[in-house]
Amino acid sequence: MGTQRSGDAGPIRLLVLEGDGIGPEITGATLDVLRHADRVFALGLEFEFGDIGFAALKTDGTTFPARVLDLAREADGVVLGPVSHNAYPPVAEGGLNPSGELRKRLDLFANIRPARTRAGVEAPSRHEFDLVVVRENTEGFYADRSMFAGPGEFMPTEDLALATRKVTRHASLRIAHEAFNLARSRRSKVTAVHKANVLRLSDGLFLQATREVARAFPDVAYEEQLVDAMAALLIRNAGAFDVIVTTNMYGDILSDEAAELAGGLGLGASLNAGAEHGVAQAQHGSAPTLAGQDKANPSALIGSAAMLLIWLAARTSRPQCRAAGVAIEAALDRTIADPAMRTCDLGGTLGTRAFTESLILNLSGEQP
Repeated sequence: MGTQRSGDAGPIRLLVLEGDGIGPEITGATLDVLRHADRVFALGLEFEFGDIGFAALKTDGTTFPARVLDLAREADGVVLGPVSHNAYPPVAEGGLNPSGELRKRLDLFANIRPARTRAGVEAPSRHEFDLVVVRENTEGFYADRSMFAGPGEFMPTEDLALATRKVTRHASLRIAHEAFNLARSRRSKVTAVHKANVLRLSDGLFLQATREVARAFPDVAYEEQLVDAMAALLIRNAGAFDVIVTTNMYGDILSDEAAELAGGLGLGASLNAGAEHGVAQAQHGSAPTLAGQDKANPSALIGSAAMLLIWLAARTSRPQCRAAGVAIEAALDRTIADPAMRTCDLGGTLGTRAFTESLILNLSGEQP
């Protein structure tokens, strides 16, 4: 995805936004891994930092200062820690959701969320599986992404709440292209998830666009599933699926389900990507009750950073970035496979820092 950057010989500039709750801890762990990968693979990483969330609210009166958006636009990629946006004040009082703002302002139309079972990790799924949810990221039912001005939810009376849903042919076509291109590098199967039997116009438009793209990829198997059936089929046998493409809210729900079936949201990596920008962001939230206790599992954000490196490799023609991303993912697998090396959420005893140290030792074994 994306166009190739010029000046590929220069440094790779990453903007780091720590976020709230456990954000600073797992972001710090991710930076330790990235710095080690930088030394091993000679990536030329440079880091810049910005404040968002409650830290920025104290100093700037907003959870997402304008200068952070400017820094994100100038960076080659962003590492975004989780945020406690549900606890922010109203938008009129500075409570912007940094994640949503980045997705809208940088046109990060694809939210790529892999989910797979791992060796030695107990998971609810009865079957091994390796799938990716390709989720449209810029429109749909979410109130902050369906209107040019004002929220997408409104109340004509105190007893009536309405929500608008935005689905465009343009967004549907490009997310479908992303899914089919990804499937070609995997097992060449795409499943489109919808509810067009009820939402005939909006999901109908999404299906029209997806079918159009499917015709341009005759080498990729294509099928469709209703979203309620899909939720059940993932539980029955998630191994039957490869790349799942769907609209924003369905993708959010199904990707969380798939992550839990694979062993938990603590392993849920994701990449928000557009034509020009990429943001690494764990699927899970900020877990404020765990903050500052060295208990958080940093695997999801570390895995997201690995995805960002692989994405950057394609944009900058730097194969060492891909090698580093693949090596980080392999080191994660080896670390998690050892019961003695796991964090508490996976039945282990290690804290955030000790787990990260173990992962870095495993990563050292991946030197080229």
